Amino acid sequence: MLKVQYSLSEHRFRIREVFFIIFALLLLVSGSVPLHAAEERPLVYILEVEKTVTFGTARYIERGLKEAQSNQADACIISLNTPGGLVDATLEIIQDMSAAKIPVITYVNPEGGIAASAGTFILLNGHIAAMSPGTTCGAAMPITISPTEEGSQAADQKTINFLAGHMKSIAEQRGRPTDLAGQFVTDNLVLNNREALAKGVIDYVAADKEELLNKTHNTTVMINGQKLILRTAGAQMVTVPKNTSEKVINLISDPNLSMIFLMIGIIGLLIGFYSPGFLLPETIGAICLILGLSGMGLFQGNLTAGLLILLGIGLLVAELLTPTFGILGIGGVVSIVMGILLFPKEPLMPERWFTAFKFTALGVGLVGAVFLLIATLGIAKLRGRKPSQGNMESLEGVVTAELNPRGFIRICGEIWQAEAQNGNTVKEGELVRVVQRKGLLLLVEAINQNENGG
Repeated sequence: MLKVQYSLSEHRFRIREVFFIIFALLLLVSGSVPLHAAEERPLVYILEVEKTVTFGTARYIERGLKEAQSNQADACIISLNTPGGLVDATLEIIQDMSAAKIPVITYVNPEGGIAASAGTFILLNGHIAAMSPGTTCGAAMPITISPTEEGSQAADQKTINFLAGHMKSIAEQRGRPTDLAGQFVTDNLVLNNREALAKGVIDYVAADKEELLNKTHNTTVMINGQKLILRTAGAQMVTVPKNTSEKVINLISDPNLSMIFLMIGIIGLLIGFYSPGFLLPETIGAICLILGLSGMGLFQGNLTAGLLILLGIGLLVAELLTPTFGILGIGGVVSIVMGILLFPKEPLMPERWFTAFKFTALGVGLVGAVFLLIATLGIAKLRGRKPSQGNMESLEGVVTAELNPRGFIRICGEIWQAEAQNGNTVKEGELVRVVQRKGLLLLVEAINQNENGG
């Protein structure tokens, strides 16, 4: 009897234990539901395109789309506020957008923002296009700079026809009105957000990204020939910043900055050529020249203009080597300025950019002229000085580049190549005395060492 009671008690204990476990599991499951729901929250990546569209922008868009796809984002928003940019960079962006395996939403914002010229191409290529209140798009007629006229002028008809046809192709692919798309290029058509929505150029007007994602929720888009229903309401938004490489490419692919780097590089190397031994001008000049040439390779240029720039460099070098008293130098500066003005052939850059570029070219010419004046006066002064090459023994100088055993010294304001007579190292800044001259090489001895030895 006692054994039966014990078994019954044990049985009841086990039943209570099972109920307790079931209850704990229910609590655990109910507590995990919000977490699971949070994990299922839609993910949207944000790529911000501001100012001029350059190859730095293209690299940024390419990386951002790949990152969004690898993280299985539900969509990617390209936020636009740009007056235009480089043609090749814009075409690369369009290709990357078209190849994307996730929906790409183009969105002109904030209020007062624009998507002009190259920005209009990008706007129309979105699977879904939207604008903020108070924004505008259009004005995509290709233009070119004219050195003899104020501002800029329309590009040749071949360029206009090509870009108009490409804009129509983009609009047709996305189901937008092709006639209006062509007018953006041929007639410089400009539409505000209300007009663009009414004419079917864009799909939505939204005050901010949250409102935009709520409006696009449950919208059907075509991705690589397949229908996809967007899930964007209440999405988690991740903004992708530009990395260092993209910032550098963005910097040097701007034609304005590229030409400035080029001129600084030219002047730096000429200073180094004129006054060897300092190394700093040559180093800075070489770095800037590489940056300038790299930037010039990233945008469309005019071959004739490139030859004018090379001619100008050659004339400046000749000016430093021959006593023309500025004639070759002036020709060099004029040649470089004309080459810079004619070099960029970027029809989708904003018109105001061309005006600024003219001032850049004139500024480069002014700096070159000042450098030329200083160099010419310096050369004239040296040529008017009595030559000291006849008897230089016992003259004292200062080491400007360490003698190990060869380096450079300054004597009477001139830079000479020198060699320590005893083969020892003489550090920069130490005093030396000329012992013997061998052509353009001076044999010297350290004054301190000589005096101590005596």
